[in-house]
Parts: sequence; structure tokens; C-alpha cells
Amino acid sequence: MRIGIDFGTTRVVAARVDRGNFPLVHFETPDGQSTDWFPPIVAVRGDQRLYGWQVAAAHEDDSWTILRSLKRSLRSGDPHTELHVGGQALSLRLLLSEMMAALRTQLLEHSNLGAQPNEPLEVFLGVPANANSNQRFLTEEAAQSAGFTVLGLMNEPSAAAIEYAYRNSAERRSRIGSGLLVYDMGGGTFDVSLLTLGETEHTVETSDGIPNLGGDDFDEILADLALETAGHEASLTPAERHRLLEECREKKESLNPNTRKVTIDLERVRPSWSQITIPVDDYYERCRPLIESTREVVENLLSAHAGLPLDILYVTGGGSELPPVARILRETFGRKVRRSAYMRSASAVGLAIRASAQADSLREQFNRNFGIWREADAGGTIVFDLIFPRGLRLPKSGELALSIERVYQPAHNLGHFRYLECSKLDEHGQPTGEITNWEQIRFPFDPRLQSLHDLSACPVQRLEDHSNLTVHETYTCDAKGNVQVKISADPSGYTRNFLIAQSAHDGSATNGSASKRSLSAKA
Repeated sequence: MRIGIDFGTTRVVAARVDRGNFPLVHFETPDGQSTDWFPPIVAVRGDQRLYGWQVAAAHEDDSWTILRSLKRSLRSGDPHTELHVGGQALSLRLLLSEMMAALRTQLLEHSNLGAQPNEPLEVFLGVPANANSNQRFLTEEAAQSAGFTVLGLMNEPSAAAIEYAYRNSAERRSRIGSGLLVYDMGGGTFDVSLLTLGETEHTVETSDGIPNLGGDDFDEILADLALETAGHEASLTPAERHRLLEECREKKESLNPNTRKVTIDLERVRPSWSQITIPVDDYYERCRPLIESTREVVENLLSAHAGLPLDILYVTGGGSELPPVARILRETFGRKVRRSAYMRSASAVGLAIRASAQADSLREQFNRNFGIWREADAGGTIVFDLIFPRGLRLPKSGELALSIERVYQPAHNLGHFRYLECSKLDEHGQPTGEITNWEQIRFPFDPRLQSLHDLSACPVQRLEDHSNLTVHETYTCDAKGNVQVKISADPSGYTRNFLIAQSAHDGSATNGSASKRSLSAKA
């Protein structure tokens, strides 16, 4: 069975492929209710961990520590990241994998998906447009370890664009070549992508966003405003803070353009407290700077790509449901702003459409510049060697992989390859803005080192005579965004292959085995 999964910050939404239709999956909650989302939350008590709807039983028990918004930890995380929860350090990879396993169990046993217990679940996963390599790698790895068959990863705004084209198929025929800007504010991230609509292919022209801005921040603003209004200065326990944020999230999501006041039940947080009422305009005024920052991103993106037409600004994402979001956007973009009828589920539906055999295709691209640090001026200067530039399109499925080659004479006995990605380059082609380090690789150029299994203790030394040595590096990137490098040293012919991903540790080349990490470099 094929499904699309939008693994959001505050909601996981799934849609299935059903004979040309893409209905949302509904989950059964512990109290017998039906809902179209799964909460990505964790409760920890000692060596016990609960996930998703199981956490509902722990809400009122202060002995459990509740971790909300696990997805936000991915932004700065790597394969070795540990989170401190309930007085203990827990692996982010472990928590994410167990969360995916709980989701899979819920899909099979407590939903209307209709899959058989041993039936493979083939999924297309959504990731933020500005997700770095660790986010993509850890998301895919967790799903695979939980038993899903991962068909691929797609940016959430790109998936929403496919949903838009599907819902508006008749209109789309008259808009071929038009520009569609997807404004996607979820629970924890804000993404914006500008696409050109085609008959069967929609091209991502450019993407931008704010990695740590979303509906969670609106919850925090309302929570702080509620405590301030009530005059409560006492510190909250983790469980009380979680209950307050849940109360604020629920009240925030009930707002509509006609709402004038919002009532927060603080008795739910602490029995001795009572309800308070806040003028909704006071709340919106505190949220406005965050919304304005997203509008600024949109304006800057459009200004930098003035040659690309904008016909529709499509607003999606749960965070975008806050009434002033669309209002503030209309102040600038007028009638081009169009709110999705499926704000929280557009990406999941688009992912399911992509997973189906009849899906429209969407050509992706590198969202960041990928390259390697190299030495120049006899080691006196470090320069960035750009391998795959930002904006380079990935091949379609079935097409030949992208391929770039480097050939040189090494000056050292050992190559220490330091890979990185960056969002921007300066006028000299050197990284600026955000830089993310990738896995480091050691490769023996000196034939005397090529029989060693562990090169981590070997010092890097200049070779007295390297005139007879030649190194070939061949970099490839396939349709899934997997980056691989093949390194060969002549005249010995010693060759190694590596799948490259981000990592916080220094890896060493060993005989007979390649790095097992891979990533999706899709935009």
C-alpha cells in the first residue's frame, strides 16, 4: 500500500493512494474518537517511553516528562545528537525511530488505512524545503528502521504544489507556465517555494524560508500572554508547561476571523488557577512581527527572481490558519493570495499523489551548494571547491546520474576530505551564510597506507615525491538525491566508494567497506 506522510512538528498527517483518490487516514484515539492526525510527542519516565496518542494518558501525571515538537530538534541535530528528557540523555535517532515505529503500529492497528498486518507500507515522506542533510537522512533512516519502505522524500511546499494542481486540474490547463508560490507555515518551520506549473511537470525555481518559525511560536506567545494577564509569576513544572501549551494550541486553532476574545482555562494547568480572557487583537499584535518576517522572506525571494511571474500565492500549513496570516499577506499581494481548503493536509495529499503511479512529476534541485574544503598556496589557504551548485536540477527517475570529476596530483600521504554545504556563496565563490558540515573521509594516497583498516591515527604529511601519483574523484548524484564519491589512486589502482552524509564525527576509510550513510539532496 502506498501512502504519503507529512511528518510535521505538531501533527503527522497521512494520505493513502486509493484507485486514483487520496483520502486522509483517520486514527482512533484512546477515548474512541476519530482524528485525521497523529501527535509526534514523547512521554518519558525512567526507562519507559510513550508515543503519539499513548501520551494522552500521561498528560495529567507529573511523573512523566513530555517532549513536544521532536521535529524541531532535527534542525540542529546529527546522527550522534542526544536530547535531555526527564533527567536523562536519549538519542535523537532512537526517539525518532521509535516514534516512526509507533506511527506504523497506529496505521496498521488503529486507523482506517485498511492495510494487512504484513502488507508493505510504501511511503513518500515530506521534509521542509530548507531541511539540511541531517534532517533528510535521519527522517528517512527512522522510517526505514520502523519498517516503512521509503519511496522518496519531497519538500513539503513542492508536495503542496502537486496537491494544488490536482485540486485545480481544469484551471491548471490555462495556467501552464504560470508561477505558483507556495507559502507553507507548519508547526515548526516556514517554507516558501516558487514553482512554474507545467502540464505534467512542475519545476521548482527557488526556495527559501525560516527554519525555526511556525505555529509552535504562536502557542508560546499565547501561553506567555496568558500567564502575564493572570499575573502568575510562579515557575511551571514541565508537565504544567505542556498542559498550558496544549490549552493554548487548542484555543489558537479554534480562532476564526470573527473571534474577538480568547479564553484560556488555566485551571487545566494548575487546579488553583482560573480562566482568563484575552482580547484577540492583543494576541495578534504580538504575533504580527513573526508574520511580517515571513512576508519579508517572500518579498525578498520574489525581488531576487523578478523575471519569474507570480500568479498565485498558495497558503498552506497549520500555522497559516491563524487569521492574521492571510490578512497580512493580502496587504501586499492582494487577490493573488489563495488559502488552501486543506491547510493541514495539503502536503500529505500531494505526497500521496506523488507516490501513485499516475502522479504528476516535479523536478527537484539542489537547495544548497555542495562542495569540499581544499588547500591552496601550499596549505596556507583553505578554499571551497564547489561540486554541485545550488539550483542544479536532479535527474529524473531513469535518467543518468549527475557526474563531476576531479583529477590532481596529491601533495600529501593521506587525503582528509571535509565536505560541507552552504546556502550562499560570496563574490569569490566561498561559503557565506549558513554552513553545514558533512561526513569527513580519510583516503590513503600513499600505497604503503592502503592496507591499513584504521587511518584515524595516521598523521597527514607532505610527500617528498608525488610526481608519479594521480588521484581521481568522481562525484555522482542520482534522482533520489543520493551523493556518492568514487576515489581512485594511481598507479596502484586502489579505489573506494562512499555514500556521503552529514556527520558530527570523523570517519576513516577502511578496506572493503564503504560508508553506509546516504542522504536526499532534493530541494
